Amino acid sequence: MLLLALVAGGLAARRYDLVDRLRGGDEPSASPTTDPATLAPPPGVDLPEVAAPPPVAPASTPTRDVDAAAVRRTLQPYLRDRRLGPHVLAEVAPLAGGAPTLTRGQRPDDVAIPASTTKVVTSTAALLALGPDHVFTTEVRRQGRTLTLVGGGDPYLERTPLDDGEPWPYPARADLETLAEQTAAALGGVRRVRLTYDDTLFSGPQVNAAWEDDYVSSGEVSPTSALWVDQGRVPGQLGRQADPGAEAARAFASALGAAGVTVRGAPAPARAPRTSAIATVDSAPLAQVVQRLLDVSDNDAAEVLLRHVGVATSGEGSIDAGVAGVRRLLRTAGVRMGDSVLLDGSGLSRDNRLDPSVLVALLRLAAADDRPDLRAVVTGLPVAGFTGSLTDRMDQGPPAGRGRVRAKTGTLSNVTALAGLATDLDGNVLVFVLMADRVPDPNGVVARVVLDDAAAALGACACS
Repeated sequence: MLLLALVAGGLAARRYDLVDRLRGGDEPSASPTTDPATLAPPPGVDLPEVAAPPPVAPASTPTRDVDAAAVRRTLQPYLRDRRLGPHVLAEVAPLAGGAPTLTRGQRPDDVAIPASTTKVVTSTAALLALGPDHVFTTEVRRQGRTLTLVGGGDPYLERTPLDDGEPWPYPARADLETLAEQTAAALGGVRRVRLTYDDTLFSGPQVNAAWEDDYVSSGEVSPTSALWVDQGRVPGQLGRQADPGAEAARAFASALGAAGVTVRGAPAPARAPRTSAIATVDSAPLAQVVQRLLDVSDNDAAEVLLRHVGVATSGEGSIDAGVAGVRRLLRTAGVRMGDSVLLDGSGLSRDNRLDPSVLVALLRLAAADDRPDLRAVVTGLPVAGFTGSLTDRMDQGPPAGRGRVRAKTGTLSNVTALAGLATDLDGNVLVFVLMADRVPDPNGVVARVVLDDAAAALGACACS
């Protein structure tokens, strides 16, 4: 069983060819598939034997016999807390399958505002549509002396590579400076060009009508574009670019200039010619994008993935096509959405509604032994007290819960939610969803802490 191979995650690092550096580059490089552990050290270097590290924790040995009464006793004090407000939904079930051990709602199939737990739905759908190894490619095409920068919907495209002294992000990022250098090399002696840009992979409104009016101006999210840099952020400010595609083209023109190619005039929007790309940069694989967006609750990346779902399922990169594609993919995967309503990919809309059973079903699906293609949905969940949006949370409930719970957070005004996995003291992995969407105004932070404590209590429970 998968269990806490769920704790696996990726750490990106720069790669250095130590063998070539030691040899001074006089000999051919070793094959990139060669295992470094099989190479003899240079003369005069005495290295210790490589030893397998000990496990970081005892292996989980679940009984698969979860006591529903124990789960109820653990959660009821928290779920009855009046500071959560009058509408609290919860569902807890063994990861291994079977009926829920706890269901709470005012009626069967009750729904609530999911906030950012919506990102679990969007991420799963994107992986179902495209697969974990899919990459998003930014291209440059040429027709005569005109270049076209073509957006491929890379959610993490940046202006420049990071300086050597900066911390390396996960996942690695493609950047326009590298693309400009490739372009300059491909142009040969041509050093004066015109530049256009094509961001038409996505269609329809860039700003979702179901969002609050100030979400873009306050920096919550950018207008969603198939072409942007730095997620449409304005350097040094909270606001976002009004036209992310145009700003990306201006940034690329500047990068071309630094690479020795002069751009005549201002970049203009245009359809890309049907010619082969002369330069490309690829995003990280989708699995890594999903891990990142779930870990830090990235609204912008989630909205980009929703558009990609639309493109993959219908050829149309609009909000409506993305939402319809999500429902179709989940239905095909055997997940009933029932009375759920989704209007975006990030969960920023207060008009979204989600049945907790949908999130339980998706987390079970992503953790299934026969669905490694969806595993990033689980490995991307923040770990309580350690990573992402849970780094500084779950510090007031049962201490044993820290490190034993990983969950996607969800927060809007008067709304708090969690959806994830808890490994109890007996080694049982429980899928849980906790939602409160009518939290009284003075209690927003307190209500979040109450649900945090409830999730931590599941990790500290001996529930067999």
